[in-house]
Amino acid sequence: MKISERDPAPPPPGGVLWSVAGDVRALLMLPAALTLQVARPAVGAGVDQHSVFRTDPWGRGERSLRSLQLWVYGGEAGAEEGRRLRRLHRTIRGADAHGRPYHALDPAHYSWVHATGFPCYRHALSHLWRPLTEAQERQLYAEWLQVGRILGIDDRGMPQTVEEFWPYYRRMLAEEVEATVVVRELIAADAPVPAPDRGPLPVRLVLRALWPVLLPPLARFRAFVTVGYLPPDAREALGLEWSDARERRLRRYSRVVRTLVPLLPERLRYLPLAREARARRRDAAAHLGRERSQQSLGACSRTRRSVNT
Repeated sequence: MKISERDPAPPPPGGVLWSVAGDVRALLMLPAALTLQVARPAVGAGVDQHSVFRTDPWGRGERSLRSLQLWVYGGEAGAEEGRRLRRLHRTIRGADAHGRPYHALDPAHYSWVHATGFPCYRHALSHLWRPLTEAQERQLYAEWLQVGRILGIDDRGMPQTVEEFWPYYRRMLAEEVEATVVVRELIAADAPVPAPDRGPLPVRLVLRALWPVLLPPLARFRAFVTVGYLPPDAREALGLEWSDARERRLRRYSRVVRTLVPLLPERLRYLPLAREARARRRDAAAHLGRERSQQSLGACSRTRRSVNT
């Protein structure tokens, strides 16, 4: 899609974020990032008081996932999505659990919501892909900054280098985050969740009938991967229990996912907007290849005519 000169550009095709954000393994990483976001009391209060995550979890999840995909793969639509989110958050205000007033667009709160994705992606990638090299980590952070600009976060509100990020992150863990009400709900293995209300009607009816049996193991699994893919220092800051046995189990599970997902066909491995972006990139590369081939043939033809004359 065409990008306005006034709009920040999305992360580059073929980059670290472009390669992983649309892979289905990203679905396993997002709950940890969301949990760390709402560990800041102001953010947790905003979600607790204004979000529909309890009454419409599937719809809220679907909208959030599409939004994230647009930032990376949406081109011009990504910039518009960033503006839409800022408009949406203008009226979100209140007081947190400590009685402190908050506004969702306060730069400190809005930047934290965005910043949490970087350490969570970095940690989960080491399990579900492979550990990032130093160069890849720097590239991922630079791309994360670019997404922040799409969301309307001023550079002054974000650490501009990895070296600046880690002291900021450690200070937030030490001084700001806590196991808010929403954090506890997100990691609870017994939290009530309605049956899925998306997809074909026969599937929904079957899930609704089986939901009392399916929900308990699914809820336990969700809690397991949410806590497991949180960076260890974030788990510690939130006082979340984790053990060597759980870590071994997480590593076994991650190894299976890391092996099997790359074997899936593209329609199963990538989320819809990522598939579309990959198809556009292939089409553009093929078109460029044809143009170069035609130019090469034309040059050869001109050379032959020159020799013959």
